[in-house]
Amino acid sequence: MSLRNIDIAQKAHMQPIVRVARERLGIPEESLEPYGRFKAKVSLDYIRQLADRADGKLVLVTAISPTPAGEGKTTMTVGLGDALNLIGRKTVICLREPALGPVFGMKGGAAGGGYAQVVPMEDINLHFTGDFSAIALANNLLAALVDNHIHHGNELGFDLRRIAVRRVLDVNDRALRETVAGLGGPSNGFPRQDGFDIVVASEVMAIFCLANSLADLRERLGMMVVGYTSGHKPILARDLKAHGALTVLLKDAFAPNLVQTLENNPAFIHGGPFANIAHGCNSVMATRTALKLADYVVTEAGFGADLGAEKFVDIKCRKAHLKPSAAVIVATVRALKYHGGVEVANLGQENLAALESGVANLGRHIDNVRHQYGLPCTVAINQRVEDTPDELRKLMDLVSPMGVKVILARHFAEGGKGAVDVAKEVVRLCEQPGGFKFVYDDNATLWDKVKAVATRIYHAADIDADAKVRAQINELQHSGYGHYPVCIAKTQYSFTTDPKLRGAPSHHIVHIREVRLNAGAEFIVVICGDIMTMPGLPAVPAANSIDVDENGKIVGLF
Repeated sequence: MSLRNIDIAQKAHMQPIVRVARERLGIPEESLEPYGRFKAKVSLDYIRQLADRADGKLVLVTAISPTPAGEGKTTMTVGLGDALNLIGRKTVICLREPALGPVFGMKGGAAGGGYAQVVPMEDINLHFTGDFSAIALANNLLAALVDNHIHHGNELGFDLRRIAVRRVLDVNDRALRETVAGLGGPSNGFPRQDGFDIVVASEVMAIFCLANSLADLRERLGMMVVGYTSGHKPILARDLKAHGALTVLLKDAFAPNLVQTLENNPAFIHGGPFANIAHGCNSVMATRTALKLADYVVTEAGFGADLGAEKFVDIKCRKAHLKPSAAVIVATVRALKYHGGVEVANLGQENLAALESGVANLGRHIDNVRHQYGLPCTVAINQRVEDTPDELRKLMDLVSPMGVKVILARHFAEGGKGAVDVAKEVVRLCEQPGGFKFVYDDNATLWDKVKAVATRIYHAADIDADAKVRAQINELQHSGYGHYPVCIAKTQYSFTTDPKLRGAPSHHIVHIREVRLNAGAEFIVVICGDIMTMPGLPAVPAANSIDVDENGKIVGLF
């Protein structure tokens, strides 16, 4: 019987994190704030001392459009980091923190899998160092300050119909998507329609992940638009004098978290916005710190290369002045057959026709990474025991004409040594001339930015929106926000806004349902299709299987 992810993680031989920091990265013990023996935060004072060091090479791990069959992007990130260290390249990986919504919902944990994991796995997947709690508290303090200001006379003139900050929590709870606040009489405030988002969709999370210093964090928090007057004048968090207190709540969380892989290599895990409803990348602070400490930094962006990689390029790299050197696109035979029309129950059966059909999805992502983002890339196939020799040969034959190398990776079963071939190709690609570029120019209009992503990355025919949304976009454009990048929130399962359309559909219309201004994060959220910023739990939540035995050992977490 094969070991489950949690079994492997619980048998790990972890080193004290102070030892990992000192021996692998040269970080002195006094520059760490340990959270137990195996996780720590790196002090902001120490990070400031690294400013004059040269940067290492930045490698992006992305994937095909996700499927219920799984692709293993985080597992690949961990395995590649271990493999690069095995071949003598000093490497750090950078990941996002898992959100509790998916952990207890449909997706489960996000610490890798098999023998390519980050540990302590249970801590990372649960409360970790409390960063998400701090972000939720800061967000909800801001919401409370807005309502309190209105209750005590509303000197700033909030229009109750135009409150822009919503409360958040780190649980999938569809019942809280739309609520009414302030019931119970005058002492409880003014009744108004409201609602909750999941923490990872909050602007505070986006700011947390894009800020490059404590001062920048405070400035961005103050720039948040929390509401409007009846004359449509924006009211900022700094108008409420709220940004100082919010920064205090986030001060300790803002320091990056350092943990280790199963092979005792260093890993930063910090921040956690989703890529289908936010920008989907770990914190700039963690990435910048890693680049100063290592020769290679391997990071991932959420979901497929149409969502996470696009936002990594057009938002994170643009704002943080990062320039990746290469990319790895992750796929599995099972997932490609799913994109070719095979249902989950039948994915274990050989089906060359479905594989050939599903490769169109991989081909679209390869084209986007190479020609739209300008990154040299390789394809890593997470090999599974049920993959047949004929399927693997067929896949190689189909992808070879696309101009990229396809490499079979076995890091799930073998750890870093199973991804050495991928690591060697990544090193080669990082030495190639770079042609990195953005999908759109800063000076393009907001409408044209959305259209560029939709037509060039999703292969849509066009975008549309009703008159109200068009008016909102025009107002944002003319109010001085037109130079911001756009963060398109849509389903992760398809290039369209219909999650049921697999493969590589083209000539569809992307409908814009809503736009939100994230002035502190400095981007515009464009909500398309039926995507929700507060997910719901599935019929059988993962929470049903998670428990703790009489000895305190966690079971059922995956």
